Amino acid sequence: MESKLELHGFNNLTKSLSFNIYDICYAQTEEQRRAYIDYIDEMYNAERLTQILSDVVKIIGANILNIARQDYEPHGASVTMLIAEHEVGPNPADNEESPGPLPDAIVAHLDKSHVTVHTYPESHPYEGISTFRADIDVSTCGLISPLKALNYLIHSFDSDVVTVDYRVRGFTRDVDGKKHYIDHDINSIQNYLSEDTQNGYQMIDVNVYQENLFHTKMKLKNFDLDNYVFGVNAKDLDDVEAKEISERLQREMLEIFYSRNVE
Repeated sequence: MESKLELHGFNNLTKSLSFNIYDICYAQTEEQRRAYIDYIDEMYNAERLTQILSDVVKIIGANILNIARQDYEPHGASVTMLIAEHEVGPNPADNEESPGPLPDAIVAHLDKSHVTVHTYPESHPYEGISTFRADIDVSTCGLISPLKALNYLIHSFDSDVVTVDYRVRGFTRDVDGKKHYIDHDINSIQNYLSEDTQNGYQMIDVNVYQENLFHTKMKLKNFDLDNYVFGVNAKDLDDVEAKEISERLQREMLEIFYSRNVE
């Protein structure tokens, strides 16, 4: 078992988790595309996003100091929360190696910092593809890692593709004055994902260990066309049309996953 690091004063490391969550949909007509974006705007409006982030704050045992939220015209929303540490009793899930919580669990605690979310609904005018993106940031100072919030947030959105960045910045000193640039062992963000999340996604890592930079890309493995068409039922499509739509949707997901256009 790794010995506990004895620090001189407060832990000055900053741990930042940033990730983009994408929901992809096929809406054939202009009316269906508008209806999809209106649905997303209502589903993830500032009020709902505030509730999601409030749940995250409860999960990690923090106090909300301030909330700023805004619904935009014509689409999109933002929420920013300043949060502060709130002590809770010991919890076995505080173990750094354990995966973070799912929506029905409340574990861990957090030092003062912030949580933010911004949404970006958009649609393609010709191909019938609509994409909703949510950008989420959780930044903490102290002993607690924001990675604890990963699983809850992934399960709170319709997550077809997810890109995750985790970085530990700055340094802290031990009682002997030695600088420490990270205070926990990590070789992949995947270590902090629950088993069902790991089983449900194809994942690749791009890590820069010497800089304490960790990047993981995730793409949902299962593809059921009925989950991706908006305003129609997949069973009502003929085989040729269903195949063409499936190819468009899967190409969209691949392009986002690999961050490059697929010809």
